[in-house]
Amino acid sequence: MTVTWFRYDAENNLIVTLHIQPGTKNTEAIGLHGDALKIKLAAPPTDGKANAALLKFLALRFEVPITCVILKQGGKSRRKVVLIRQSEMKPEILFKV
Repeated sequence: MTVTWFRYDAENNLIVTLHIQPGTKNTEAIGLHGDALKIKLAAPPTDGKANAALLKFLALRFEVPITCVILKQGGKSRRKVVLIRQSEMKPEILFKV
């Protein structure tokens, strides 16, 4: 059995498991971190700024309104589970430069 950082639910929504590194120079997906995709965020981990930056980054990459990107787990953790609704994009879009 292959462990992967993404899956689809019964409604075909994408669910991604992420490891976040806030406070970096650029916002980008950099590769796997165990069973999660590591994303560097150019936002500080204070006052919800990193979470807001993450949701905005994902909405832009998956070409969906920010209301379709939902933080399901990990509001105060580096490990997060995010649900992305109504996207036609594949998870690999996160590696787009």
